[in-house]
Amino acid sequence: MNMNRRQFFKVCSAGLGGSSIALMGFSPTAALAEVRTFKLARATETRNTCPYCSVACGVILYSMGDKAKNAKSRIIHIEGDPDNPVNRGSLCPKGAGLLDMVHSPKRLMHPEVREAGSTEWKRLSWDDALTRIAKLMKEDRDANFIAKNTAGDTVNRWMTMGLLASSASNNEGGYLTHKVFRNLGILSLDTQARI
Repeated sequence: MNMNRRQFFKVCSAGLGGSSIALMGFSPTAALAEVRTFKLARATETRNTCPYCSVACGVILYSMGDKAKNAKSRIIHIEGDPDNPVNRGSLCPKGAGLLDMVHSPKRLMHPEVREAGSTEWKRLSWDDALTRIAKLMKEDRDANFIAKNTAGDTVNRWMTMGLLASSASNNEGGYLTHKVFRNLGILSLDTQARI
């Protein structure tokens, strides 16, 4: 068989490559016959807002679960929402790493309180936490509410309490939050979007 140097190297490299692939277990017939489903095909899609900054980028959460009554679904993928007018599907590095935050073992899942003078945090139920917040707000409002100023004019002010509202709220939610807290007499209202 007459073969020049170039043809010899082509034959040797083809044989070496083919034998290496065969040794690694690659079978072209099995690979072509396999049908892989898209990993998000059966996932439940939920739209939400990125929790990090005041930009309020839209995200899509994909979760898997059997949707049984007491079964919890698990978030398997998070990506930017292309239909959201704020970010149009793009995310910053923090937003792109949301899945790591969701599955972090250090993520706080329950309300906790550290009593005055204590060095340790103790866990509360959500009902106890909300009751405690309402009770402390009531005590503070009763102690510091100003109904009339020095001239005798009705002012209805509560100057020792403030609120930082979420920038991710829609207009209706922001309006209602503003009205409720203004009716309590709180003057120090701000939104995260201004920070």
